[in-house]
Amino acid sequence: MEIIIGLLIIAVGAFCQSSCYVPINKIKQWSWESYWLVQGVFAWLVLPVLGALLAVPAGHSLCELFSADQSFNIWMTILFGVLWGVGGLTFGLSMRYLGVALGQSIALGTCAGLGTILGPVLLNVFFPELDALSSLTFAVFLGVAVTLLGIGIIGYAGLLKAQSLSEEEQREAVKDFNFPRGLAIALLAGFMSGCFNVGLEFGKDIHFGYLTDPMFRTLPATMLVTLGGFVTNAVYCLFQNQRNHTWGDYLKGHVWANNLLFCLLAGALWYSQFFGLSLGKGFLTDSPTLTTLSFCILMALNVVFSNVWGIILKEWKGCSQKTIAVLIAGIIVLIISCFLPQMI
Repeated sequence: MEIIIGLLIIAVGAFCQSSCYVPINKIKQWSWESYWLVQGVFAWLVLPVLGALLAVPAGHSLCELFSADQSFNIWMTILFGVLWGVGGLTFGLSMRYLGVALGQSIALGTCAGLGTILGPVLLNVFFPELDALSSLTFAVFLGVAVTLLGIGIIGYAGLLKAQSLSEEEQREAVKDFNFPRGLAIALLAGFMSGCFNVGLEFGKDIHFGYLTDPMFRTLPATMLVTLGGFVTNAVYCLFQNQRNHTWGDYLKGHVWANNLLFCLLAGALWYSQFFGLSLGKGFLTDSPTLTTLSFCILMALNVVFSNVWGIILKEWKGCSQKTIAVLIAGIIVLIISCFLPQMI
């Protein structure tokens, strides 16, 4: 029963993440770089810090975690957060050229597979005594393979969509639709985004041991990863403000209340995925396979819900029944991938 609860919590987080781009559509008179930076303050700084505080037991402080003994793990966690930040930047571009459904599907699929496998592999390089590779069992590889299969099916549905729609219909669904360019960007975004889980692997022991509730143990590491990602995104956004002469966005006082509200909502929805991941993993401790696969499961569910939003937003409008059938088949395979490894 606890495993079901854990998976449901992760699913709720995935649904929230897949919904985080909806509030952004309500932001007024701000350029991309301006609202991306402001929502990032909430998503990658404020909320992760508040989340990390839940891992701090009474009588202790968050600063105690950042000791010299943990300095290597701390800096590696932040470093992979910086690399993940590159993925975050290109992630938005992938949806610009492919739409919410297809863009998230390809990027998150690459992220799911590489993030799950690279974490233990790189951890083993630096700390072979931890035997991190032992977590990569046959069931884990099977879960990753089935996840990638499901995402591949959805990618094929996207290809069918690109082939069947006229240029005018493509532009109606996704204004800047460009499959070749979007595919390349989505693959890069997925590769770099997988660094998030690598960062979590390096930071998984940054907590107060048995004093920290198992549900909150990955939240300090999450905070460090998002801190690194914020640095990458902030530098790029401020550069774009300078390049595009959009500093004036921050002086538009009449839209601040509206835009701050929707940036906060978008940031909260985005952060919910990793808050839910931490809580969900606390219920998966009896299943080492699902614990290792939890990041992959989160990404798979993100793809499922992003495609639900894609349907709601009519990004698949005008596609043939065959294309829709392939899309639904991919979604079903992804749902199966969340439970199949536990049955092995």
